[in-house]
Amino acid sequence: MFRMTRYIKSLINPAPVRPVPKPSGPVVIWNLIRRCNLTCKHCYSISADVDFKGELNTAEVYAVMDDLKAYGVPVLILSGGEPLMRPDIFDISHRAKAMGFYVGLSTNGTLITDDNIGKITEVGYDYVGISIDGLGKTHDEFRQKKGAFAESMNAVRLCKEAGIKVGLRFTLTQDNFPEFPDMLTMLDEHDIDKFYLSHLNYSGRGGRNRKRDAWYDMTRQAMNMLFDHCHRELLNGIEREYVTGNNDADGPFLLQWAEEHYPDQAEALRQRLTNWGGNSSGVNISNIDNLGEVHPDTFWWDYNLGNVRQRPFSEIWSDTSDPLIAGFRQTPRPVKGRCAACRYLPICNGNTRVRAYNVSGDFWEEDPGCYLTNEEIGVAEAPRRVATPVTEIPVANL
Repeated sequence: MFRMTRYIKSLINPAPVRPVPKPSGPVVIWNLIRRCNLTCKHCYSISADVDFKGELNTAEVYAVMDDLKAYGVPVLILSGGEPLMRPDIFDISHRAKAMGFYVGLSTNGTLITDDNIGKITEVGYDYVGISIDGLGKTHDEFRQKKGAFAESMNAVRLCKEAGIKVGLRFTLTQDNFPEFPDMLTMLDEHDIDKFYLSHLNYSGRGGRNRKRDAWYDMTRQAMNMLFDHCHRELLNGIEREYVTGNNDADGPFLLQWAEEHYPDQAEALRQRLTNWGGNSSGVNISNIDNLGEVHPDTFWWDYNLGNVRQRPFSEIWSDTSDPLIAGFRQTPRPVKGRCAACRYLPICNGNTRVRAYNVSGDFWEEDPGCYLTNEEIGVAEAPRRVATPVTEIPVANL
């Protein structure tokens, strides 16, 4: 996750560059249930409104939580499917909070109502993230349910009134790009605490719909809008949390923005970004799915590292015999093509490997979602890249 506000704030209010403390363990994004009341076009778990057999029961979830805590995991993001469809979600959440985890709830928001907002408040979630993919009609099309936008925004209102930190998660595509400026305006109108821009990852239904990805020029425009918007707010005393995910080229792109707007602070920012280190799938980010399978992150559901029913998570995550995990833990990662020669490799760490794999069939090929030009990354001799719709790129292993 790229914490944009933090870095832009460091340009406005310079301070000494300090080392980034090593986390005690990986963040665990836990898909406790696969069932969902929506069928979103970019869903990586390909959820549906049916029961999926073999999911971890409450006792099994508690046993895993005990192991995660002993292993030093600091953060649990409870997700789905739709986690609020799991009958024991509040029991699990209360226990996680009592154990001292930072606990986030990742939801589509449609099931947050006057009837359960009290229970949600009682848990004391550190953060509730609600997915919004454009304004009314566009969002409802993405979510494939009429009225989903109104229901999700009502959830935002209920959370804000209850004093819960709430954020919007927005996956950028060609379809919702035209509404992006209005999305930013909406943040102020609803006093949103956090905004997470997710670049499309080619996994699950996101893989099937990648022809609608916001290809290079649109992505660059959206990121410049976001940089400028965050910068303007900070200058006006508004400190909203802006983060992005699933495209670690955002770090180098911000560095280029800083070289134009804050040239005297660009080198310090470079050091901060290098300390951040870019993509951390398989290192500081992990995933447990509804069946107990462990993955390098939430978009690797077709790649299993082990199952918590057979081996504790701590043992699975510590095992570097798996070739993908071994590559993730390597510095630099064994990336190929443009990524291998990129001047920003120490910052982005090779970007998103699942996107490379799902297009080329090779874990370590260059990331086709990188929106930086050959000249910008210092590989002018490489073949010229054209912002061609992804359907024209050979697809393997989908």
